[in-house]
Amino acid sequence: MGDLGEQFTNLFKKYMPNAFVFALVLTIITAVSALVWTESTIMDTISAWYQGFWQLLEFGMQMTLLLVTGYSIALSPIIKRFFSKLTQFIQTPRQLYPFIILIGMLLSAVSWGWIVITAVLGRELALRIKGVNYPYLIACVYFSGGVWVSGFSSTIPLLLNTENNYLIEAGVLSGTIPTSYTLGSILNMSIIGFSLFFGPLLFFLLAPKKSNGLEEMLSSKTQNQELTILEEAESMKQKEISFSDRQNNSPILQYVIGLMGLVYIIYYFSTKGLDINLNIMIFIFIVMGLFLHQTPIRYGIVMKRSSSNISAILFQFPFYAGIMGIMKYTGLGNELTNAMVSIGTIESFPFLAFLNGAIVNFAIPSAGGEFAVVGPSVIDAVKELGVGLPELQVTKMIARASMSIAFGESLTNSLQPFYLLLILPIMGVGIKIQARDVMGYLFIPFILFFIAWALMVVYVPL
Repeated sequence: MGDLGEQFTNLFKKYMPNAFVFALVLTIITAVSALVWTESTIMDTISAWYQGFWQLLEFGMQMTLLLVTGYSIALSPIIKRFFSKLTQFIQTPRQLYPFIILIGMLLSAVSWGWIVITAVLGRELALRIKGVNYPYLIACVYFSGGVWVSGFSSTIPLLLNTENNYLIEAGVLSGTIPTSYTLGSILNMSIIGFSLFFGPLLFFLLAPKKSNGLEEMLSSKTQNQELTILEEAESMKQKEISFSDRQNNSPILQYVIGLMGLVYIIYYFSTKGLDINLNIMIFIFIVMGLFLHQTPIRYGIVMKRSSSNISAILFQFPFYAGIMGIMKYTGLGNELTNAMVSIGTIESFPFLAFLNGAIVNFAIPSAGGEFAVVGPSVIDAVKELGVGLPELQVTKMIARASMSIAFGESLTNSLQPFYLLLILPIMGVGIKIQARDVMGYLFIPFILFFIAWALMVVYVPL
């Protein structure tokens, strides 16, 4: 099976363009589709693109801080020693691949942003274990993040359970849908169980035979980095210790600020429970970094190193936001959704919702953003199909359709390089690697999981 994965990888290397080119091509395809299928003029479409261009600025900044602060933790001496100890138990590539899949899925079930931790762990173990096929390992890390849709940070079920959400205010829903019908459903638990068992097994079986290790890909400059963080901090001191040097190298200020942050983190979880969002995650990473790196000068150095590879996020996110704008403001998203649900029946609507989520995700790679566009149309269609049925049954149908959209959206990330922008800045430090080097390894897992999840959203009870 490993040879089959290599064949698809070679095809992707040959035909898949750079991630930025992918975004540009997708922009043109979406714009042309809007002109053909909606009543939008060229200027309407361009205006929609511009209007959407700025809608992911906050999200882009969150992504940037998430990967920079997360990676900075891994550069601390304590965490590096922990990674070294792990290699006592994980010693070969064929042990590493399923381990990363399993750990990544568990972390992503807590919060989708924790894929950053998986990326850091994967890179550090790859530096210590010989014979790892590094592009394949990156594929393992990326695929492991798909389980987030079934976890605590899953956007759509949390939205449905939020009082006075925009669907209720718009009259699409009459009330909230409890998480017992979504995250706590038999369907969702089945998706989790299937993924945790077959994910590691599949990537173990698909493991390529040939090595393409990180140590081979690293440039000599990176391998022979002349200064540690501590050494660089020492080199920046003046010959005669000055007042400014004392402040730069004193842990007192940093510990005081870190303690303030720790107090708030305790207060946050004691008052809000397990409400894990991007902002609190970034804040936790920052506070951990303050304590782990001890002094302002060291923390400044480590943040500089952590942010050396973030250009892709900074300039590509607005282009994906522009695509989202075309889908949203020209009505293209609604047209696509209406076309699919118009042929739906009570038996087929879960699969059609799943397929809809999968397709639209290429243009709107954000669960919340996608659901805002397609969710109302899908829910209205389900309500029409449920006319004459008991209210509870219709509510369960809406929950199933909504989760089907979420599952489809999450799964096609395997073929959509958008969130790879979150992983490559960490795992790609010091090497030349592109999305096309990774995506081919994900094709077979995508096909198998697509078939399995499609059958499950239709036949597994809620």
